[in-house]
Amino acid sequence: MKKALLLLSGALLINFSAHAAGDADAGKSKATKCATCHGVKGIVSIPTYPNLAGQNEVYLDASMHAYKNGERSGGLATAMSAYVRSLSDQDIADLAAYYSGLGEKE
Repeated sequence: MKKALLLLSGALLINFSAHAAGDADAGKSKATKCATCHGVKGIVSIPTYPNLAGQNEVYLDASMHAYKNGERSGGLATAMSAYVRSLSDQDIADLAAYYSGLGEKE
């Protein structure tokens, strides 16, 4: 059991260390399409969409990659997949850095 937990922990660390460094300023300029559903500053006015401001950066990055790779379904996954399909890994990292930092700056 301990060996399995150790292997799982190592796999998670490798996955998180592969996370690209995002540039929040670049993310801000890339967020115009996102604002339609998620609000200009990552706070929604439509309760069926999630707030992005202050969300965990690694979670945002992983979520956008999951949408891009077709690993999420249901709800608005089709719409999200269409939006993120053309984004590069750096674009995704930049957006994640931008939205995660909004909670700190506001």
